[in-house]
Parts: sequence; C-alpha cells; structure tokens
Amino acid sequence: MRRGRILIFVVLILIIGLVVAAVAIRQFLLQANQPQAPAFVDVYIASQTIPQGEDITESVLATVSLPPDKVAAVMFTREELPALTTNKVAKYPLDAGVFITESMISDKSAAVSIAGPQWASIIPAGMTAISIPTNRLSTVGYGVADGAHVNVNTCFLFVDIDPAFQTILPNLTAILTGTGFTPDALPVLSLGVGAAGSPQGRLELEPSVQQPYYLIPSEAQRPRMVCQMLLQNVVVMKLGNFPLPGTAEAQPAADPNAQAAQPPTTDLITLIVSPQDSITLSYLVYTNAQIMMTLRNPGDDGRQATEASTLQFLLSQYNIPVPAKLPYSMQPAITTLAPPIPNTTTVTP
Repeated sequence: MRRGRILIFVVLILIIGLVVAAVAIRQFLLQANQPQAPAFVDVYIASQTIPQGEDITESVLATVSLPPDKVAAVMFTREELPALTTNKVAKYPLDAGVFITESMISDKSAAVSIAGPQWASIIPAGMTAISIPTNRLSTVGYGVADGAHVNVNTCFLFVDIDPAFQTILPNLTAILTGTGFTPDALPVLSLGVGAAGSPQGRLELEPSVQQPYYLIPSEAQRPRMVCQMLLQNVVVMKLGNFPLPGTAEAQPAADPNAQAAQPPTTDLITLIVSPQDSITLSYLVYTNAQIMMTLRNPGDDGRQATEASTLQFLLSQYNIPVPAKLPYSMQPAITTLAPPIPNTTTVTP
C-alpha cells in the first residue's frame, strides 16, 4: 500500500516536469523564430556646416544612434545612404549636428532654383517679397519686427481734373480775339488768344437783389482724402536692411549690466505678399500714398470687411455734428490745430 502511494507521487512529479519542460521549450522556440529588432538605428547628421547648394557626400555626413521609436520617416538611415548622396545638394544652409531630412535636400538638377540668398528660401511658393518705405509711426513704434503679421492701411488724396487736359480744375480762362477768316478768303480760321490767367468760375443769382454774380474760387482745389485697409494678415520678412553679400549681421556680445538698447531706426520694411499685391504696393509707393501698418496676433487668421474712412463717414459713423454759425466766437481766433506744449518749468520748493 505504501509503495503504491510512492509510485503515484513519482508519476505525478514526472507528468508535471514534462508539462513544464514542454511549455519552456515552446516559448524558447517562439522567441527563436521571431526576428529581433535592433536596439538602435544609425541616422545621418551633418558633420560640418553645409552651404546652400553644396553637394551631399559621405565626407560631410556622420551618424548617430537612436532608438527605433525615435527615428522619423523623413530621416536617412544607413540603408538609405544612396538616396541621400546620389545627385543631391543642400536646399538650405545646414549647421553641423542637424539631422538630415528629406525637406533639406534637393536634386542637383534643381540647383538653379535653390541658388540665391538663404532668406529667399523662406518665401512660400507663389508669393514674393517687396520692400516699401516706412518710419516709426507706420511700424507701430517699431513694434513690427521680423515675422510679425500686419494689416496695411493706405490713405489717398483725390482731386477733380479736366479729362482732356489731365490738369487740376478749375481751368484758367483766356480772352479769345481775332476770330474769323483771313483776308484772302481762304478757309482758314484765324484765332488770337489773350491770356487772362483767372480761374474758371460760375454765374450765381443773388436772391436779395436779383443780380447775377460771376464767382471764381478763392484758392486752389482742396484734395479729398480717403483711407482704407488694403491688405490683411501680411507677414513681415525683414525690418531694415538685409546683410550685404559676404557679410553677416553683427551680433554684439550681451552685457548683463547694460540697459535694454533702443531699437535701431529704419526707413525700410520687406513684406511677403502675392504678386498682384506687390504691384499694388509699387503703385502706392510711386504715387506717394501714405502707408501705415497695424500689428496683429500671428495666430489670428480672420479677415474683416472694413469701410473706407472719409469725412462724410466720420461725421455719420461717430455722430460728429458740423458746428453751427454763431454770432459770437472765441478770442484769439483758432485756425489750426496743434498739440499743446508741455510745461517744462520746474517748480522748486
């Protein structure tokens, strides 16, 4: 009886051992059949500064090892070296240590299209850059800087002109004398003109005395002004001058004890606009229209419809009354508006 129990225990131990061995062997075989992923992947970086348009060769490349989950699809691995070095050039200036991606290289056949200054590469396709004159007032006190988004307002002056002469009205009058044909009766009209030089006026009837008067203007025609926002969400490419070829912008060393420097004054700003808008800006510059920019949030892509501002618009929109003609007035007479002069007198106790 006792031997039978021992035999049963031995059989159970053997069965359990066989089961454990079978499971272990199965797991080992499954792991052996599965391909082992590499621990790290070599990707290419620039081993030195690569100028724009320079050939991409193995001599300017180096590799770094990254975990597989950190390797982006646009990077180049060792297996993709031929695709990186065959007839390829740098599309942009590449600093040493940057990862080489597909967007940074181009076929050598397109080298002509990528030649030129490095800042031209930031202009989006289908757009163009144009410089216009500016000053501190039209750039929001130099709050407009490189990369800012602005709206462009423009003010014009309009006058009435003679369509035939293309000259400002009113025309000047002259006295016509010697009308008629020549003495030999040839069909040629003889005219004589004596210039009077007075502007052309108009007849008006004075109702109180029922007499006509010929009125002439007391001064030259006053232009009529209108302002409107022409362009919206325009990107500023550069405030001021670009560095000349072969030079670099000076970067002064930072002095922690120095006060914040005032922004340099500049009279030029470069905007990224569509080709049609660039023609509009050229017209505005050469017609001496006044251009002013307003700063906007770069994350605001909204566009708003605006109404042109004229004298009539101001009076109606802001409820500005036209002053009545009163039998009394202020003394001295006020004929121009000027800002008040601040009192600089120092009062000492």
